[in-house]
Amino acid sequence: MMEQPQSLTIGMHAPEFTANSTFGPLKMSDFKGSWLVFFSHPGDFTPVCTTEFLAFAQAADTFQGLNTKLLGLSIDSNPSHLAWVQSIYETTGVHIPFPIVADRVGDIARLYGMIAPDVDTQATVRSVFIIDPAQVIRAVMLYPMTNGRSITEIIRLVSALQFSDAHNASTPADWQPGQLGLAGVPATYNQMMERVDDPDLLSLACNEWYWCYKTK
Repeated sequence: MMEQPQSLTIGMHAPEFTANSTFGPLKMSDFKGSWLVFFSHPGDFTPVCTTEFLAFAQAADTFQGLNTKLLGLSIDSNPSHLAWVQSIYETTGVHIPFPIVADRVGDIARLYGMIAPDVDTQATVRSVFIIDPAQVIRAVMLYPMTNGRSITEIIRLVSALQFSDAHNASTPADWQPGQLGLAGVPATYNQMMERVDDPDLLSLACNEWYWCYKTK
């Protein structure tokens, strides 16, 4: 019977691992203290993955401004990773400024549930784990092999998670940095009536008692 992949969910601690990479040996705990976008790709020298790596590289300064590091992985060898990033540089002039983990046996990919065995048992799908400075998984995104990720959306989600942590607020659909966040739903009747009677006193702008934006 085929071994089923590990399933990691929001709120779990990111599992530790040690591996070689294009930047040398590393382990997950090396990234403690910063946000991390840990993502898998199906394979080196493939067109969709190449466009994604270029997009991540071009957004590297934006991620750095969010105290966020990038880490890629595929079930390829380190020599393959190195040859691929050199090919990207020779073709485009763009350096890949973040490490790519070599996971030739697939142990890390299985640990993180990056393999969808009903799709392919030898390559990863496009997984994204957003991990906070305490190494807690805060978001998980999965894309199929055929379709590249939106790097803009990954940046937006990192920004939204950081905003929620800093302001104790949720974010509405399509929230962008600079926009207001949402207050949580009142837990009691008295809290509800406080909003109904004087939302300004609570620094809220309300459409309904359960639907209020925080103005401070």
